[in-house]
Amino acid sequence: MTGVRFASLGSGSKGNAWVVQAGRTTVMVDCGFAPREAVRRLARLGLTAEDLDAILVTHEHSDHGRGVARLAARARCPVWLSHGCHAMLEALGEAPPSPRILAGHDDFALGDLQVTPYPVPHDAREPVHFTFSDGARRFGLLTDAGHVTPHIEAVLNGCDALALECNHDVAMLQTGSYPAALKRRILGPYGHLDNAAAAALLARIGGARLTHVVAAHLSEHNNTAELARAALAGALGCDDAWVGVADQEMGLDWREI
Repeated sequence: MTGVRFASLGSGSKGNAWVVQAGRTTVMVDCGFAPREAVRRLARLGLTAEDLDAILVTHEHSDHGRGVARLAARARCPVWLSHGCHAMLEALGEAPPSPRILAGHDDFALGDLQVTPYPVPHDAREPVHFTFSDGARRFGLLTDAGHVTPHIEAVLNGCDALALECNHDVAMLQTGSYPAALKRRILGPYGHLDNAAAAALLARIGGARLTHVVAAHLSEHNNTAELARAALAGALGCDDAWVGVADQEMGLDWREI
């Protein structure tokens, strides 16, 4: 294939996984699903586990890392992750085979993809996220961040496609049934981005170059697809329907840049 394309196996608190392709290279970001479920969801995208050239891990939380080690063993592919993330998965007895330790500020190549990791503020051990490029087009992925740092903004600026966390609507969360401690965690500087925060970021970095914008990691209790779409569309001045949503159950079908 030419160019870059991306898809989601599912996005939300019950499990997360993304797939990115360029040329002959296919990588997965996170695997928060049991291997059998991940394989089922890969099949919806026309893929098998054996098609994966690598798995990249953003952080150790179970909705991102629970299936990584077992899926990587099945796929016989290496796993790239930070030192802190590897240490935490090792402590949990879920360390992947063939680990490759990445640095949060150092680009590296995976086949036909250039990968740029970048640190994010989240209550995990050395969490990172990624952008992917084939040298001409670039896809940026951001979830599980408590706030937007200047470095995050700089890394994501100029991307051709973005998937941005829209975890919650603040009013829904504040008036909802979650315990006070959990609300404080989500709303805190190492929690999750709300719709307005994602929209504010998009308003600063969005432009005519963007071909896809996707709302990701929506809370099933504290957000709706309609609210997330409206927030991101408002930042761009576009129709709500143009903004995609990565669903917990159905994920997101291939988007080509």
